[in-house]
Amino acid sequence: MSDNAKALSDVLKVKELVMASAESCTGGMIAASMTDIAGSSSIFDRGFVTYSNESKEEMLGVSSSIIDMYGAVSKSCADAMVIGALNNSNADIAVSVTGIAGPSGGTEGKPVGLVYIGVCLKGREPEITECHFDGSRDEIRKSTCDKALALLIEAAGTV
Repeated sequence: MSDNAKALSDVLKVKELVMASAESCTGGMIAASMTDIAGSSSIFDRGFVTYSNESKEEMLGVSSSIIDMYGAVSKSCADAMVIGALNNSNADIAVSVTGIAGPSGGTEGKPVGLVYIGVCLKGREPEITECHFDGSRDEIRKSTCDKALALLIEAAGTV
């Protein structure tokens, strides 16, 4: 269990908040890190692993026009994913991640290590953070998970 997962669990319990996740490049790592904690059913509602564009559309309601216009790895997609996670769950707060973990798939405009993380509390506007991580595929995915948890801690603390 990561330190950030434990800290987030504690904050969510104190604030009486429930979370959901919508994950692409992390493939469920955020959900796994939260559900590794005993008693997490009181603070974790569900996780969406939406690796394909079709799953983003079907499970989260991401518009195909967003993916066509901006791509799955974009601020707009992360925004739509986090809103979709809130709208399709019983959560008070949600996180979304979409990015390029590598080792291939990057371009000049969207290099390996580019990740967008969305965090949203119900009733508020989503906040999207653009990140650039270095390292192997595994390191990029772990860095993304840690940063997402840290951003959730920060957002939950504002309630």
